[in-house]
Amino acid sequence: MGQMMKPKKTEITEKLRVEINKVVNKYIDQGIAELVPGVLFVDEVHMLDIECFTYLNRALESTLAPIVIFATNRGHCTVRGTDIVSPHGIPMDLLDRLSIIKTSTYSQQEMLQILAIRAGVEGWNIEEDALAFLSGIGQSASLRYAIQLLTPSGILAKISGRDTINKQDIEETKELFYDSKTSAKLLKDNQDKFLPSAPTGVLFAYRPLGQDKRAPTLSLGLYKSAAHDEPSRSVS
Repeated sequence: MGQMMKPKKTEITEKLRVEINKVVNKYIDQGIAELVPGVLFVDEVHMLDIECFTYLNRALESTLAPIVIFATNRGHCTVRGTDIVSPHGIPMDLLDRLSIIKTSTYSQQEMLQILAIRAGVEGWNIEEDALAFLSGIGQSASLRYAIQLLTPSGILAKISGRDTINKQDIEETKELFYDSKTSAKLLKDNQDKFLPSAPTGVLFAYRPLGQDKRAPTLSLGLYKSAAHDEPSRSVS
């Protein structure tokens, strides 16, 4: 009964949006209202497909459009939904409308300061030489990986009966958890110890002429595995 008394939610139609925009624009022109644009932050923008980019391209032309910030770590890659290769995976017509901000990697000293702040936020006490060693790991691997080592290193310190993380704790944690570069190298060096990737190829289905459609079919598959150069055949 309570649910029946709840007001129904109505979707805002495009017609209603247009009417509201007209009223807002009228108030702005008359000086009654002031437009304060919001901020839309889109991380991993290369994951958007061509339909999303088309919508954004159109939406940015509106006078009520927010400030849009795109973030990505990709170089030249394919725009999803197309065969077009474009910088950062963003269509060129949209890329031309953007102001691209120059970024640079953190220095080891900057990483040391960030890690010290993060350790303080998480409530960990860490020795100076351990902090310097951790910043070196961040320089060779990544800052994210170095930050991820803080919590398990702190747990190891507590298990050992200490309140302060030392260099030995971080070294032990580093042996337990790999960074992405080390993991990729390990896979490359030990390819024969892992299952090969899924085979690719074609599958043909054959049913004798005049046979009932409900009868089982004879399938002949011809595929090539990533781990073998010779094609393989399977019959079922």
